[in-house]
Amino acid sequence: MTSIVRRPRAEKDLVEIWAYIAQDDVRAAGLVDQIQAKLVLVADRPLIGRARPELAEALRSIAVGNYVLFYQPTPAGIDLVRIRSRYLDLDASDFVP
Repeated sequence: MTSIVRRPRAEKDLVEIWAYIAQDDVRAAGLVDQIQAKLVLVADRPLIGRARPELAEALRSIAVGNYVLFYQPTPAGIDLVRIRSRYLDLDASDFVP
């Protein structure tokens, strides 16, 4: 089985996304399930996402609905760095540990 490590910032992003969506939509849990399913897929095939060297070394991204998962491949799977809205402007400071 592959490993999915979630950095504390990524965990916080996920909680904030769920809380924001749950205010207006009871299907918030469904989005969290979609994100979890995508993480399993990506952990099995870590090079499936788009390389994002402009943001951080070895960073890759893949979309889930209106959100983008940012991760770094590891020998055992992936390290989830952030989960951000696809509508946000991003820069390297968003990915500083």
